[in-house]
Amino acid sequence: MSSNQPYRIKTITEYHRLVGLPKPEHPLITVIDIATFKPPVIEGPISLIFDFYTISLKRDLNARIKYGQQTCDFDEGVMFCMAPGQVWGLEFEKESTQKPSGWMILIHPDFLWNTPLAKSIKQYEYFGYSVNEALYLSEKEENLITGIVQYIEQEYHANIDKFSQNVIIAQLEVILTYADRFYQRQFITRKISSHQIVNRVDDIVTQYFNSGALTKHGLPTVAYIAGELNLSPGYLSELLKAITGQSTQQHIHNKLIEKAKEQLSTTGLSVSEIAYELGFEHMQSFSKLFKAKTNLSPLAFRQAFN
Repeated sequence: MSSNQPYRIKTITEYHRLVGLPKPEHPLITVIDIATFKPPVIEGPISLIFDFYTISLKRDLNARIKYGQQTCDFDEGVMFCMAPGQVWGLEFEKESTQKPSGWMILIHPDFLWNTPLAKSIKQYEYFGYSVNEALYLSEKEENLITGIVQYIEQEYHANIDKFSQNVIIAQLEVILTYADRFYQRQFITRKISSHQIVNRVDDIVTQYFNSGALTKHGLPTVAYIAGELNLSPGYLSELLKAITGQSTQQHIHNKLIEKAKEQLSTTGLSVSEIAYELGFEHMQSFSKLFKAKTNLSPLAFRQAFN
């Protein structure tokens, strides 16, 4: 297998064949024991793209996994949730004696067709984390999730009937809900990493403001800041809400108001000139935002310093 270009895997059957497994019992969903893997021979890192959803938990996979722009920093209890079309990297360790374990659930979008989960699965923010971090589970959390997966596996191997899809989907929804809870916990327990990101947001916005980009391009977008951090916009906003109580957009506006206060109190520029320098086409829009944030008009704020 070449490592030069992302390798796209279109079907679950193709993935089974790639890792040396028998044909799946159902073409649109599978539950895989990672210990049964027979990884292909790969020289160097490889990028992969799946055309199906993946929920997995790996331990000692004899590989380094790059999730967007970050490499996993835990060897155990690492859970991934990836949506179709996302790119992720894999590099197998050449001389590892560790035996891999864990599980994978692969779900083709067609399996969810005409069910509520087909729509709601896209609302789980962590499926947008192709450029973010994995979920690190405690032993208790890992055992809980794995128990649900084992239940799905039993249903998967049982004789398929008209209830099978509904039973499996119901269990998938339980897993996704728990994952949502655990991600929120992770925002809190991984405070050092999270606060570093908050500091980086402040630095990026400050640099953007000081570069003169406001006049040329207006306010930085959430997507721009998230891209600078190699995070998804949804994850960044969720993280900032958990740490600061404010979304990325609110964070940008707060930094803007700080800049406006500085200009109003230390320069002789008119309000319209300040509005222009801060990227506003119309002074009224600037004044409206400033008053919403401070309960004062820009002129009233300036007069307080005279």
